Formats: sequence, C-alpha cells, structure tokens
Amino acid sequence: MSDPTSRSLVTTQPPEHPDVVAGAAPLGTSTGLSPGQKDKPRGLLGDAWYDLRRKPLFWISASFIMLFVLMAAFPFIFTSHSPTDPVGTGLSRSLEGPSGDAWFGTDIQARDIFARVIYGARASIIVAVSATIGTVLLGATVGVLAGFWGGWVDALLSRLADVFFGIPFVLGAIVILFTFNPKGAGSNEWKIMGLVIVALCLLTWPVAMRIMRSSVLAAKQADYVVAARALGASNARIIFKHLIPNCLAPVLVYSTILIGAYIGAEATLSFLGVGLQSPVVSWGVMISDSQQYIRVRPNWLLFPSAFLVVAVLSFVMLGEAVREALDPKLR
Repeated sequence: MSDPTSRSLVTTQPPEHPDVVAGAAPLGTSTGLSPGQKDKPRGLLGDAWYDLRRKPLFWISASFIMLFVLMAAFPFIFTSHSPTDPVGTGLSRSLEGPSGDAWFGTDIQARDIFARVIYGARASIIVAVSATIGTVLLGATVGVLAGFWGGWVDALLSRLADVFFGIPFVLGAIVILFTFNPKGAGSNEWKIMGLVIVALCLLTWPVAMRIMRSSVLAAKQADYVVAARALGASNARIIFKHLIPNCLAPVLVYSTILIGAYIGAEATLSFLGVGLQSPVVSWGVMISDSQQYIRVRPNWLLFPSAFLVVAVLSFVMLGEAVREALDPKLR
C-alpha cells in the first residue's frame, strides 16, 4: 500500500510555474485577442457578412458590379475615344468590323462601339440606381405608415397601391413618357433621364410598399416593441429606433435585385423609342440604333447586349446571395 502522507505531498505540491493557472494560457502566450477585447456575438449584419464572404457567387457578382461602377465613374480609364465623335476623319470608317483601333467596330456614324459601350454604363446605372432609391424610399415610407397605424390608414394606402399595381408596366411607362415628353428628348438628356426615373418609381413602388408593410406588421407585435411602448416610447421613436432597423433586410434584398431589373427596363423602354434617346449614350439606345443593321454588322448589337445581360445577372446573383445571407432559414 502507498503511504497516504506521500500521496498528500504530491497533490499539494505547487506547480512548476506559479504564474500558470489551470485552464488558462501561460503568461507571454497569445490568446488571439488583444488586451481588453471581448468575444462579442455578431449581429444580423455581422452574420450576413460572415456568410457572404464565403460564397463564390457573391465575389463573382460583386467583381462585375465594381467593374461596371468603374466604367460609369471613370470611363476614360478604359478608352481614349469619344463616344460621340467618329473614329478617324468623317464617315469613311462607317460600319467597320472589330479592329485594333476600334475593338468592337464602328456604327453607322463611324463612332467607336467599344467607347460607347463603356460610356453607356453611366446612363444605365444612373437611371437604375436613382429609380431604385426613389422606389425604395417611397414604397418603404408608405409601407411603414400602413403597417404601423393600420385601420383606415392601412386600407386607404393599400387600395392606392393596388391601383398602381394594376397598371401594366410597359403601357404605363409609354403613357407617362409620351404625355410629359411628346416631342422627344431633343438635346436635354437630363430631362428624359428624369422622366424615365419618375416613370419607373411610380409604376413599381407598390411592391416595396407591400414588402415593408408585411415586415412592420410582424415586427410591431414583437416583445421589444411592446416593451418600448410600455416604457413610454413615442411612436416616432418606435418607428425609427425599432421597426425600421429590424424591417430593412427584405427591402435591401429587393432593392439589390431591383437595380438589375431597372437596367433591363431602361433598355426595353429605349428599344421601344420612349426611354433614353440620343444624344444620351446607353446600352438600350445602342441596341435600339442597331436593329436596322443586324444583318450587316451584328457586332453593333452583340456587344452592348452582352454587357447588359452580364450587368443584370450580376445584380440578380448579388441579390440572391444577400437574400440567403440575411434569411436564417436558408443558412
């Protein structure tokens, strides 16, 4: 049998390093945290970013979107040619094929198609982003008011949204643009761009309104809203402090997809002759101008259409990735 005294001596013997505590890292070793830093739990946006940065789909779509943004903001980085002046002298180089001087060829007025594609990103993105901001602001505001107040306010605003929701998009846009701009844009490019933005906002805001209204209806019954109301919080504080921050996720996802949809809508209206028009340079205007020369020079139609498709798909893929990241049920 072992001596109990020796056993007690072994168990009560001090550690070799007095600074080492059981279960703790020795002094001088790194624990991965800076002094004073705590391992705080991530919020909704933190979890979304943690999930997004592991998705190849997000990085591919974001890379294309950044490329288009650079094209719109700094087109001179990609080309030194003017989108409105002919290449060379006069119209001698009209309808040329792709070459070293004009990578995508030239159009009927001997203008560089590559330069026009680069500069065309600016008008398309400006219209799409501006219309998205206007649609989300208008629709979200009406949705918050309808969902929070309820009653006759909700009924009135919902019926108003149903009226606009029942208008066919293309027909409504044609009526609006022809009514307020019957003679065409002329040389005032900002006027027609503003009219297209207003038409897009007026015809699509009910969708954002319905999304925000449903989110507010679900959130205003939550415990944190009931507790804030019990503590005497005003309606304005409840709306801006609690409801809007917790109801923005579905609207943000919708707005991301909406940018791509508006790029395609602008091209559709321009192709029909009621959207952007010359001297505005956009992908839709180029597609509209090239329809008479498809058999002669298909490259005039091919390249702006390819950029348009890639831009729309990039925003749609980004919206899908953001939706999966913000929806806990899809993780």
